[in-house]
Amino acid sequence: MTAPADRILTNAEVHTLGPSDPRSDGDTVHEAVAIRDGRVAHVGSTYEVAFLRGVETTVEDCKGQVVLPGFVDTHTHLDMVGRYLRHAALGDTTSPDDAVARLREGGHPSDEGEWILGFGYDESAWDEARYLTREDLDAVSEERPVAAFREDMHSVSLNGVALDRVADDIADEHLRQAGGEPTGVAVEGAAGTVLDATRGDYPERDLLHAATDRAAELGITAVGDMIRDRRVPRAYRDLARDGDLGLRVRLNYWTDFLDALAEAGLTTGDGDELVRVGAVKSYTDGSLGARTARLSEPYTDADASGGDDEGEDPRGQWVVTPDELREHVERADALGLQFCAHAIGDEAIAATLDAFADTDAANTRHRVEHAEVLTDDLVERFAEVGAVASVQPNFLKWAREGGLYESRLGHERTRASNRYAALADAGVPLAFGSDTMPLGPLFGVQQAVTAPAPAQRLDVTEAVRAYTHGAAYALREEDRFGTIQPGKRADLVVLAESPWAVAPDAIADIDVTATFVGGDPTYRAE
Repeated sequence: MTAPADRILTNAEVHTLGPSDPRSDGDTVHEAVAIRDGRVAHVGSTYEVAFLRGVETTVEDCKGQVVLPGFVDTHTHLDMVGRYLRHAALGDTTSPDDAVARLREGGHPSDEGEWILGFGYDESAWDEARYLTREDLDAVSEERPVAAFREDMHSVSLNGVALDRVADDIADEHLRQAGGEPTGVAVEGAAGTVLDATRGDYPERDLLHAATDRAAELGITAVGDMIRDRRVPRAYRDLARDGDLGLRVRLNYWTDFLDALAEAGLTTGDGDELVRVGAVKSYTDGSLGARTARLSEPYTDADASGGDDEGEDPRGQWVVTPDELREHVERADALGLQFCAHAIGDEAIAATLDAFADTDAANTRHRVEHAEVLTDDLVERFAEVGAVASVQPNFLKWAREGGLYESRLGHERTRASNRYAALADAGVPLAFGSDTMPLGPLFGVQQAVTAPAPAQRLDVTEAVRAYTHGAAYALREEDRFGTIQPGKRADLVVLAESPWAVAPDAIADIDVTATFVGGDPTYRAE
């Protein structure tokens, strides 16, 4: 006799989102799903699933709402999401003055001498498209250190007090100068230096707890978190031990941890149901916003950037050189560890694929993170090497007319950026993540569906799959979750409306009404 289900979701539009194959798009639609012991027991009609109802079965009427596999964000920084929630959030500011006002308003500790912090400003969305400067932030405070991080975390703006505290710890090439004086803008490694100087206002556990609650509200059931702070893995495991971790986590450790991983004998996949070892992560280049992504041709606005960027290489820079990257990849690969390489510019992407070429990348699932500036040759090279394209569809917000990409890259390179359709057509595994800019799968799906260029644009099924099965594949977890199939973990999200039915530019506004991890609710709308 078949055991009864623990929970049944019925009267729903259940999309399995299975992997596509030559015979179908892989997605089948059903009316109900039954859950037993944290796994999907059956997917089918209301009539079929009703046979699994027992005396103690919880039956939930979804009233026609849409049930999908839980969203999987392959590239996050959840401690940063926690900081956004605890400090001044600058993502929706409209001008430098607005950002200054937000920093003055609060979101920072009240103790004198503590840092005043803001996160997430994007000057490309302002009419006055410039970085915040020392002068701006001195207007926030001349007694306390102030730091405002750009959304991509590749640049940070500092007031005079903050500069006095950390300038000696920042490489000269990372401090922007004008007339021989620091502007207050610092790039690349400087952002990490400032973060290290400001840690401690809130315990990592508190930051992650707030962030995972926010992720559940957005329908996220698993993440790949990029780990550089040594306290973060312990905080995740403590949350899991105490029953306070409402999602699954792959810990993608920075190359700083390679020695420790080797000594501990850890490899990708080690761990338990909630927290597992993921990949090893490295930079290659910087970001387009900071003009530090490494391009084969100069930035379009390299000569128009003004005094803030004296001494800047017009093609960007290497954060980790190709030779260093190759050494990291070879070592991680030999240890059985998956590798994630941040590569945004076309020259950086080429160097990363070269480093992967001598490995069995298709089986190890080595990943190129971001892959923003692509060429036809690079798309073909991706397919040849077998690397995963771990990309961020929300970055397409910068590919619109008059956006950041056009100012940095010009029209033609902008149209060729973030080529998700081209990558998918070439057979490249495609996985979506947010890089927390912003956290939000439905926002990313909308950006991919409404992308301005055909080579960028996906249909709804392709975009949702990249945030479910494709993302689980990138985490090497597709056997556990990412689709709604019997035996898989019952990681599910319930949406108030169908992304297939609403207008494409309304997908991001769809409400998440419930999120389940292992069949247990981690979020319910009020």
